[in-house]
Amino acid sequence: MEKLEGKVAIVTGGAMGNGLGIVKVFLKYKAKVVIIDSSKKLGTTLGELEKEFPTSTIIGYEVDIRDRKMLEAVCHDVFGKLGSIDVLVNNAGVCILDTFENMSDEIRDKQFDINIKGTWNVTKAALPYMKKGSIVNLSSVTGPLVADSGECAYATTKAALVGFTKGLAADLVSKNIRVNAILPGYIRTPMVEEMAKESNPSDHESVIKNIADAIPMKRMGTIYELGELAAFLASEESSYLTATTIVFDGGSTLPETNSMGVN
Repeated sequence: MEKLEGKVAIVTGGAMGNGLGIVKVFLKYKAKVVIIDSSKKLGTTLGELEKEFPTSTIIGYEVDIRDRKMLEAVCHDVFGKLGSIDVLVNNAGVCILDTFENMSDEIRDKQFDINIKGTWNVTKAALPYMKKGSIVNLSSVTGPLVADSGECAYATTKAALVGFTKGLAADLVSKNIRVNAILPGYIRTPMVEEMAKESNPSDHESVIKNIADAIPMKRMGTIYELGELAAFLASEESSYLTATTIVFDGGSTLPETNSMGVN
């Protein structure tokens, strides 16, 4: 029996990037997967997944996680169709680079509304249908541990998700619902590529290379490696873990300096 067999898992932002990696690994382990995503790419992704995993249960809903009422309707529909919600992966998020001085309130609020309030909304909508299970929040090393120029709003949201994880874990531990967070470093995703383009529009590949060269493992992580960690946290293999934050960054936050140490 696969470790997620029979479990119903909601993955937000599952149409691409980290979310797609999580979805594919969950399907590999025989979970029934529900994708919530606002991207127009959702339909294409669902078609590709159905070809790759023809015997699996895969459902998609094109919903903006800022829309609390729609999320409540989706979770009610999921429960009606599949009978339970066992796992929630709060992966959906957005990052828009700009300095604190230049960032508009609109751009700040978009990141706060999706990354913080959206995560809150999905969790609030799903919880009434979770008798026990696991919630996995995608935070970041950005905010809780490090930050670069232009990431102030994003860093604020991702640090907030660590607090959300711990507070929610305290509230739900008596209900046999575990809550943990993954803090990824650089994973090569469309979001990272877009950030690289914003950093250097004329040569974003040089940005990608410089990031990889600065990581002790000399590479970015893959969406499938991230998916394996999420599957561990979603499964009974991690049954004694709650309120835990796991740094997943290839050692990128390890170096104390760039100049000291033995080469």
